Amino acid sequence: MVIESPCILVCVIDQKTGFCFGCGRTSAEIADWITMTPERRASVIAELPGRLSGIERKPRRETRRARMARERGGAS
Repeated sequence: MVIESPCILVCVIDQKTGFCFGCGRTSAEIADWITMTPERRASVIAELPGRLSGIERKPRRETRRARMARERGGAS
């Protein structure tokens, strides 16, 4: 079974809003994602554009995606 996820491998939580810089979910939503009902996941996904528009899109540390690109020798 495949579960849709908004994750883009930028797993850093904004300390001001509590939302992930990459996907807009809270750490609790990320942790509970696999056990959420499809309806609850759809509800969270519907809220993400509004959440993402309210956070500054600059993580405070190197993201996993940037680190993986750097380790492969590519640009981030």
